[in-house]
Amino acid sequence: MKKKLLKADLLHGNIVQALIFFMIPLLISRVFQQLYNTVDTMIVGNYLGEEALAAMGSGSAVYELLLGFALGIGSGLSIVAARSFGTGDMELLKRCVAGSLVIGTGLTLVIMLLSNVFLMPLLRLLNTPEEIIDQSYQYVHTLLLYVGVMFAYNLLAGLLRSIGSSVAPLVFLIVSAVLNIFLDIAFITEFHMGIRGAAVATVLSQGISAVLCVVYIFLKRRILIPSRRHFRFDWDLYKELLGQGFSMGFMSAIVSTGTVILQSAINGLGYLTIAGHTAARKVNSFCMMPVATVGMALSTFVSQNRGANQGERIRKGVYYANVMCVVIGIVLMLILYPGAPAIIGLISGSEEQVVLDIGTRYMWFTAPFYIVLGILFNLRYSLQAIGRKLLPLVSSVIECLGKIVFAAVVIPKLGYSGVILCEPVIWCLMTIQLIWAFYRNSYIRQFGSKEKRK
Repeated sequence: MKKKLLKADLLHGNIVQALIFFMIPLLISRVFQQLYNTVDTMIVGNYLGEEALAAMGSGSAVYELLLGFALGIGSGLSIVAARSFGTGDMELLKRCVAGSLVIGTGLTLVIMLLSNVFLMPLLRLLNTPEEIIDQSYQYVHTLLLYVGVMFAYNLLAGLLRSIGSSVAPLVFLIVSAVLNIFLDIAFITEFHMGIRGAAVATVLSQGISAVLCVVYIFLKRRILIPSRRHFRFDWDLYKELLGQGFSMGFMSAIVSTGTVILQSAINGLGYLTIAGHTAARKVNSFCMMPVATVGMALSTFVSQNRGANQGERIRKGVYYANVMCVVIGIVLMLILYPGAPAIIGLISGSEEQVVLDIGTRYMWFTAPFYIVLGILFNLRYSLQAIGRKLLPLVSSVIECLGKIVFAAVVIPKLGYSGVILCEPVIWCLMTIQLIWAFYRNSYIRQFGSKEKRK
């Protein structure tokens, strides 16, 4: 009974029940993980003012670019591990873990080096206002200097989820998220560390969650512990790990590159607009979490079932996941239309009407499109999980190019209205491409043909 509580069986039984059972702790994990940045935003906005809030927002796009690349690679590595677990090959699973650790260590060192050399020039290139650029640098540089801590937790949590264990990472994340709140308040209000205090609190808290994951794996999930022989270089395995990891990493990086360019256009609209947009993006991150979590749960589900060659179960899983995202999208609309102004005020801590209006307009327009975004995530993650690395990358290129066009052409003409239009329009275009790519895939069509013959 205890094992059933800690692991979800994604290979057998009711699909909807399995997805929900696996998804709930994953969703709660994402909520608490998002609390790191949101609590930072609330405390910075309430205690340090609009300029500090704008500094956090203007630099966050750069941080998300590099961190998103790292975490995308971590997700790709976990997909390979989940597929190995689905085949029942535990030796291969341990070799996947060993390879993931090697790749993750190298990647962390590269990102730390890049952040030290290129961060300030990049912030200047993005038209970060002079009155906030120093604070922006302090915040982002601290986070990127210790990016290995963030990567360690997400990789270890991903490996645990790849074998169906999603509750333990949740518990550890809750502990560190609560700690982050107290550290934020202490570093900013008591030790007067300014915006850097928020970054230090985040690093320390996530470090604790990573350590707890390591301890748990050694005590309860020794199946994930490789021995020395598992670290032997295997070109075929590393080719698969790097291919899957860098595919998802570049997918995230391409998207984030577009976001960075988009942020450069937003930075030219003034610090109050930046502050309002920053608050709206934090709310947006919470709204994206339920549909993104369905996609992440589906990724593990598809990976395991691909390893077991259960294609028809994959088709049904994608269908049910899309239905779940439609329901989630409707619920979000019912919450955001009456509640957006109060939520933006709470997050920003601002009484400036410009800040409140900017954030509210963004949320009201975006609300109906979370349904589209959910389907986008489901199809993108599913294609990755069945081994089709290029097609999801195409969707990311569409997103990046779309953001460049909006930043260069639309936003200069429409102002912040162009910012609001940008992502919903691009989501629709990406989803059309992914629907075509998924249902035209030979592996999926094979099982669709069998179903039609029946």
